[in-house]
Amino acid sequence: MNFLLSLHPSLHALLGGVLIGLAAWLLWASIGRIAGVSGIAASALATPKQEPWRWAFLAALVVVGGAALWWMPLPTPIQRGNGLLIFSGVLVGVGTVLANGCTSGHGVCGLGRLSRRSMVAVGVFMGAGIFTASALYLIAR
Repeated sequence: MNFLLSLHPSLHALLGGVLIGLAAWLLWASIGRIAGVSGIAASALATPKQEPWRWAFLAALVVVGGAALWWMPLPTPIQRGNGLLIFSGVLVGVGTVLANGCTSGHGVCGLGRLSRRSMVAVGVFMGAGIFTASALYLIAR
């Protein structure tokens, strides 16, 4: 645990990226499915008993995320209200529906498969993220 905490923050991001890529590859290699989290969640909710691997995948996201937070706590608590978090979640959900997939499906798996649709979607995700971060930075000044 001390070793992980002593790593430079950019190495935390690198390790996280490697783990996400590994998880996407393992899902593809084991059962031939794309690790698009929004699609997995939507299908799990629509047909809860048909494909139990979806629930196992979603549970693993929660368990591994919780373990990572326990091993490497956030340096500062998040200082935003619940209303902003709920609003942000709704926007992400709407964007996911409009893009016919999420950043994990398009960004991790789609780009790895050289999908043109995913390249466009990731360009839109990144552009919207850069615009939003820049606007919030200017507003908060």
